[in-house]
Formats: sequence, C-alpha cells, structure tokens
Amino acid sequence: MGSLRHDLDGLRAVAETGVEAVSVGTLTHSAPALDLSMLLSITRP
Repeated sequence: MGSLRHDLDGLRAVAETGVEAVSVGTLTHSAPALDLSMLLSITRP
C-alpha cells in the first residue's frame, strides 16, 4: 500500500511502483462531518 502525505501530486509516481492501493489523506482531511443515524423500526403485519 502506498501513501501520499499532503496531496495528489505524487500519485502517478507512487502508482508506477506497482502498489495495489494508495491512501490519500487529503481527500478526507478537511471533509465536513456527516451524522448518520442507524435507528431501525421493525413493523410486523
């Protein structure tokens, strides 16, 4: 697994080394939070 520290500028160079996955923290670093509720309601006939 490859890793990029700050941005996508080095993505091609990392990909060309043959890694199968690349972790890019810049994609989620400043993303706003999303609050998802997992409340389920069971209804019976």
